[in-house]
Amino acid sequence: MSEGFFKEGNGLVQLSQTMIEERIAELGAQITTDYQGKNLHLVSVLNGAFMFTADLVRQINLPLTIDFIGISSYGSRTESSGEVRLTKDLASSVKKKDVLIIEDIVDTGLTMQYLLNYFKMREPSSLKVATLLSKPSRRQVDVPIDYSGFDIDDAFVYGYGLDVDHVYRNLPFITSKGS
Repeated sequence: MSEGFFKEGNGLVQLSQTMIEERIAELGAQITTDYQGKNLHLVSVLNGAFMFTADLVRQINLPLTIDFIGISSYGSRTESSGEVRLTKDLASSVKKKDVLIIEDIVDTGLTMQYLLNYFKMREPSSLKVATLLSKPSRRQVDVPIDYSGFDIDDAFVYGYGLDVDHVYRNLPFITSKGS
């Protein structure tokens, strides 16, 4: 890995580390306000949302519980296959909990539609979605997004938890393929 691997400023960065940190602080404050007195249970979608989740939970000033679910629709591709599959199930019940799904990116909406249906069958008290990135131009199904970090154009992005064939998740910023 070159010394400049983590450096911004080469023209490739779409969302800088500072931009991401500031927006997550705003989202955390809004979630804190909205969930006062509720039984907040976060469900982080693996693998891409792990960095967003880790930073977001530190910005939510409430007691909460957290779980992880694994979903895949990309495999080694740079575009969604359209086929969603469960790769890791929840460790605990979400029944009567105020569930907030934490996702890295909502692209076509197919994965989120799958997750919303999956959770609705498990009878949570409430069900909402937080995503770091949203690509409205790619949406194939309309899904609600209650907390969105950034709307982005139709480009394959990676960094800050998002990968290219399982690599580059550790970048502290978000960049696009082919930039």
